[in-house]
Amino acid sequence: MKVVIAPDSFKGSLGALEVARAIAVGWESVRPGDSLTLIPQADGGEGTLDAVEASVPGAVRRDAGPVTGPDGRSTPGAWLTLPDGTAVVELAQMCGIPLMGRLDPLGASTVGLGEVIRSALASGASRLVIGLGGSASTDGAAGALAALGLRADTSLTAGGGSLGSIGLLDRSPLISPPRGGVTLLTDVSAPLLGPTGAAAVFGPQKGASSTEVALLDSALAHFASLLGADPGLPGTGAAGGAAYGFSAAWGARIEPGADYLCALTGVPLAIAGADLLITGEGRFDATSGTGKLVGTLIGLAGEHRIRVAVIAGQLAVPPLGSDGRPLWASGLADLAGSAEHAMADPCRWLRAAGAASAAAQEY
Repeated sequence: MKVVIAPDSFKGSLGALEVARAIAVGWESVRPGDSLTLIPQADGGEGTLDAVEASVPGAVRRDAGPVTGPDGRSTPGAWLTLPDGTAVVELAQMCGIPLMGRLDPLGASTVGLGEVIRSALASGASRLVIGLGGSASTDGAAGALAALGLRADTSLTAGGGSLGSIGLLDRSPLISPPRGGVTLLTDVSAPLLGPTGAAAVFGPQKGASSTEVALLDSALAHFASLLGADPGLPGTGAAGGAAYGFSAAWGARIEPGADYLCALTGVPLAIAGADLLITGEGRFDATSGTGKLVGTLIGLAGEHRIRVAVIAGQLAVPPLGSDGRPLWASGLADLAGSAEHAMADPCRWLRAAGAASAAAQEY
C-alpha cells in the first residue's frame, strides 16, 4: 500500500512531525513493506513553521534573535525562508498563549510578531506568509504594527485594552509590505467585532471576563474606526484581530490556512497516487469539519476517492467521510483508558493507533 500520513500537531503534546513518525512506526510494525509518505501539517497556528520546514525542500529556518513575547518578556524569534524568497512567520511561535507567565487578556501584545517580520523583511524577503492562530492577545496587531513603524498619540504596545484611548494614528513611518504581498493564514472565519468576533469568541480562552470581553470589543471597534477597513469581513477576527490589523494597514490577503498549507506542502500530489490517507489532531470534534485541517484533508481525499483514517487524542464525535459514511478512527484516550494516560505517553499510544490502523480489516 501507498500511505500518506499527514496529521496536525497534537497541541500541548507533540508536534505534527513527531505525531507522523510515531504513527509510521506503529504501521510498519504490522505492514513493513508498505510505502509511507510523511507530510506533517498545520493550519497557520502552532506548528506551522515545523510543518513547512519538514515538507518544503530548501526551506531554511532563520534566527531573529530575542524578541518581545506576548507578556513583555524576551523570547526567541524565528522565521522560514523558502527558495522563492518567501518568508513564513508563525504568530504562535513568539506570541502564543503557552508563552504567557499568566494570562493577561487586556495587556498581552503582538510586538514580537512585528519584530520577527521586520527581521525577515530586512533579510530581503520578497513575499510574506503569516500564520495566525494560538494568539495570547486581542490587540488587532497593534503591537506588531507599532514594531513595524505605525505611530499613535498613545501606546500601541500595551495590549488590546488600551486601544480605546488612541486619538490618532500616523501611518507615514510604517514599513511598506514586501513587493510580493502578504498572505494571512487563518483557521477561523470570525469577523473582528460583535458576538461572533475576536473578543467575544476567543477572549475567554485568553482569560477575559465578560466585562473584559466588552471592553476589548469596544477598543477594537475604536481601532478599526481609525484604520478604516471593513471589520465585518470573514477572518478579520483571527488571532485577536491580527488579521484585521494587517489587512487594514498593509492590504494583506486572508486565506484559509489548511488549504494553503496543504498545497504548499504537496499533499494533493501525494495523495493523488495513494491508497490511504491517515490524518489526525489532538481533539476531533464538531468544529473539525468547519475549515480546519482534518476536515479539509478528509474533503481532499474524497475528491481523489482514497480511503481515510483519523487518529486523534480524543474523539468527541465520530469522523465522517465526504460521502457521509463513517471513517476508521482511533482515539488515544480510548486506547490508553483516559486522556491523562494518553497525554502521559503520547508516542506509545500513537504507535498503537498506527498499528491498529494497519491491521484494520476495512482496508
